[in-house]
Amino acid sequence: MDNAMNDLYQEVVLEHKRAPRNFGHLAAPTHQAQGTNPSCGDRIAVELQLQGDKVEDIRFSGQGCAICMASTSMMTEAVKGGDVAAAQALQQHFRAVLTGEEEPDDAPLGKLISLAGVRQYPSRIKCALLGWHALMHAIAQHGGKDDAATVQAAESDGATLQASTTEAP
Repeated sequence: MDNAMNDLYQEVVLEHKRAPRNFGHLAAPTHQAQGTNPSCGDRIAVELQLQGDKVEDIRFSGQGCAICMASTSMMTEAVKGGDVAAAQALQQHFRAVLTGEEEPDDAPLGKLISLAGVRQYPSRIKCALLGWHALMHAIAQHGGKDDAATVQAAESDGATLQASTTEAP
């Protein structure tokens, strides 16, 4: 990674760590999930307000390292107001970039491209993916869909997940 990209990566991570976007709780989430990274202590809870197949609103809470918090903050910005299918596709591209299965320049990541440098630090990849795993677990509960693949992917990345849903009023 060149110095300019490394500087951008550090700047973005620090900005989102200092002032995470969409941090807090929703008044009435329809779906929520929690993710924990037992190896480092990161804990993230994601709350969604899903309406049909759209992510109307999203919030997250918890604590974690700068990479975990920045990635989750950027995730909320990227998926808020969008379709569930688009969030799922974005997560797949993001994970593929971090695990080396896809080149950063080939992935439609938008601002998330600034986190591509995490792939250079294998022990930090699970930090960057924790919030995404929680998001996918919460989404998988949408419509009672089976989420065995979501749980398996999270476990292979070293995370544990819990989810719950609430009927919309």
